[in-house]
Amino acid sequence: MKKKVKLVIDALQEAYPDAHCELNYQTPFQLLIATVLSAQTTDVKVNEVTAKLFSDYPTLDDFLTFSQGEIEDYIKKLGLYRNKAKNIYQLCRQLKEKFNGEVPPEMDELTSLAGVGRKTANVVMSNAFNKPAIAVDTHVFRVSNRIGLVKAKDVNKTEQQLMEAIDEELWSLTHHLLIFHGRRCCASRKPKCEICTIKEQCSYFQGNKEA
Repeated sequence: MKKKVKLVIDALQEAYPDAHCELNYQTPFQLLIATVLSAQTTDVKVNEVTAKLFSDYPTLDDFLTFSQGEIEDYIKKLGLYRNKAKNIYQLCRQLKEKFNGEVPPEMDELTSLAGVGRKTANVVMSNAFNKPAIAVDTHVFRVSNRIGLVKAKDVNKTEQQLMEAIDEELWSLTHHLLIFHGRRCCASRKPKCEICTIKEQCSYFQGNKEA
């Protein structure tokens, strides 16, 4: 498995040398908000919303002047916007009251905030605080299981198996590479296997070829 993991990571790194977080942000707080907003929607749509949102209200103290309804008005183009607005309204107050207005860098602290699960926490830890982390979103879950890097039925087990299979210093990079590959090649319904750079290492492709 270690050999396969290395081949996959090396090939993806060559294919996507610019792999990075595609959410636009300038501070850990903005990344936290953007990641909460990204649930079940695309980074492109989130960036469209946050361009105006962060321009008008760039800081936590600015957000604390919002009513929940005002947050909804800014983000209503996104799916689940009412629930997201409720969570953002609550987590802003939690940041102020529990963490002196600073985004905490640790998993337990981050997941204590409204609307923040392991995926969101891992994104923030990795990108805002440079901590090794693998955030398992829909792309990472699909691609890592399809390729055969893991064999898991849920995101938590996928995260755990990836952490066991990949060297810690490569966790964050691998997270970005798998997302880029999922968005650009390994689509959910029609993966572009004919142009895939890792098809020889892919369990899905090899299984279909043999069939």
